[in-house]
Amino acid sequence: MTSLDKPTEETSADDARAVTEAALFEAFGGVRGMIETVLPGLLFVSIFTVNKDLHMSAIAALAVSVVLVVVRLVMKDTVKHAFSGVFGVAFGVVFAMMTGEARDFYLPGMLYTLGLGLAYIITTLCGVPLIGLILGPVFKENLSWRTRNPGRKKAYAKASYAWGAILLAKCAILFPLYWWADTTQLGWVLVALKIPPFLLAVWLTWVFLAKAPAPIDVFAEMEAEEKAAEERERGAAARSAEQ
Repeated sequence: MTSLDKPTEETSADDARAVTEAALFEAFGGVRGMIETVLPGLLFVSIFTVNKDLHMSAIAALAVSVVLVVVRLVMKDTVKHAFSGVFGVAFGVVFAMMTGEARDFYLPGMLYTLGLGLAYIITTLCGVPLIGLILGPVFKENLSWRTRNPGRKKAYAKASYAWGAILLAKCAILFPLYWWADTTQLGWVLVALKIPPFLLAVWLTWVFLAKAPAPIDVFAEMEAEEKAAEERERGAAARSAEQ
């Protein structure tokens, strides 16, 4: 292993855990991101439970999603989580309006969960764990973990398998309910399954990464190489001037 193959900073176990926690919060949106994920669906099923009005429930869910985006824009905060919520709700509204079936409001999100669960498993089997692709830029290591940090790649693989298994288990519960339960039952179960599986997956990711080697900061390496090149150029220029 060359000097460049080693992490650029020697951090303590506590520092590594703190960095991992901060990165996970940034990548998955933290408490606010969870609220933005749950609120539209909760509003939809709450209204539909009371009056069985598909149009009112769908419009309310879409409206609150838009409000969440506007609030983030006003606060000049990142909008990626809120925007993803808007698109998810919009697809659900379109499906439900087209079919006239309220349960179809949840179908796009369920299909997305199924596809994402499979993506976690398949990418890991192919040697490129999806969670590593997601968190690599957050940790400023990009894809260096693939070839230069095998311990970290192993941790990403474990985390991706955990995410895939949890999401597929969630689908195994929801899809039978989609076919056999009524919309209200499906909606409340789906809302109940929004946060706990997510928190379990994030916790397992934290456990695996906290025990893994520190990330290689490729950006710091590039800056160091650029500075070294500039110093060599200045030294060469100085020697030429002396001659």
